[in-house]
Amino acid sequence: MKSFIIAVIVIGFSLAGLNIVAQQAAITKNKGYVIVLHGGAGNISAENTPPWKQAALKSVLGEALNAGKQVLAKGGSSLDAVVLAIKILEDSPLFNAGKGSVVTEEGKAEMDASIMDGKTLKAGAIAGVTIIKNPIMAARAVMDHSEHVMLSGKGAEQFAREQHLDIVEPSYFITPERWKSFLRMKEQDSLKRVKEKFGTVGAVALDLDGNLAAATSTGGIMMKKSGRIGDSPIIGAGTYANNEACAVSATGHGEFFIRYVVAYDIAALMLYKHWSLGKASHFVINHKLKDAGGEGGVICLDRQGNIATPFNTSGMFRAWLKNDGKSEELKIAFFEE
Repeated sequence: MKSFIIAVIVIGFSLAGLNIVAQQAAITKNKGYVIVLHGGAGNISAENTPPWKQAALKSVLGEALNAGKQVLAKGGSSLDAVVLAIKILEDSPLFNAGKGSVVTEEGKAEMDASIMDGKTLKAGAIAGVTIIKNPIMAARAVMDHSEHVMLSGKGAEQFAREQHLDIVEPSYFITPERWKSFLRMKEQDSLKRVKEKFGTVGAVALDLDGNLAAATSTGGIMMKKSGRIGDSPIIGAGTYANNEACAVSATGHGEFFIRYVVAYDIAALMLYKHWSLGKASHFVINHKLKDAGGEGGVICLDRQGNIATPFNTSGMFRAWLKNDGKSEELKIAFFEE
């Protein structure tokens, strides 16, 4: 009789264990995924963004969202999703990244990019490159295939060649529109130059395994000094991802984002003060950064799928696609908060 009771208890525990495993599997299966993009913040308004350009921007942002979705929906990694999405934005002449990058005071395009894995805290970045067709691919290669976090200039370009990445002529990146802006700004004083900004691109994503990733790519600031590096390739300033807090990609006046370590500051407030994603990001962008005179914005995402996109400029190109396993939300916005 005792053996029978013990057997029943053991069977009961086994069934309970199987039930828990089944429940966990169901939860995993039903977990959603999220991808959020930005295309830059600054002097962006309906007045200086005509309807045809708004339509073109929405089309490319939608294409990038869909590319990221295809990766995430199939169980792919958040790292792969952000790289693919940003690659599409780099290939578009509408943004200040890859083709369409702004130029230095010498009339050359010098680009930066970075990526970070929220699961491992591994990161990769490149800076001041002039011939790598997709800088984000080079940043990913630095993370995956080198012992370093950042490579710059000629060294980064040689590494890209060794990794068999696409190499193009420097002229590939400079569109007629950007060149006209360059010539126009050469005739303006420095105060006016600061106000003419274009769209750095960034992406953050959450995959079905619950892992976060962040990535950013840019051509920098029009008429910058040759060799100037902004926040985009600097981990903790323009890009940061940590599964215990959030993933962040920034855009704006890079020097301020570097000084105030904006991306990491948001994560730190969540980690150490236990603030929500919304509270932490809005405080850093709309109070700390703004009070210091810094302009820009961020896209942020946590492991619960919460999204925050605060900015303290007139506009920020941003878009997201959120799937909770039951329904899907898609939004593309330019001006309103």
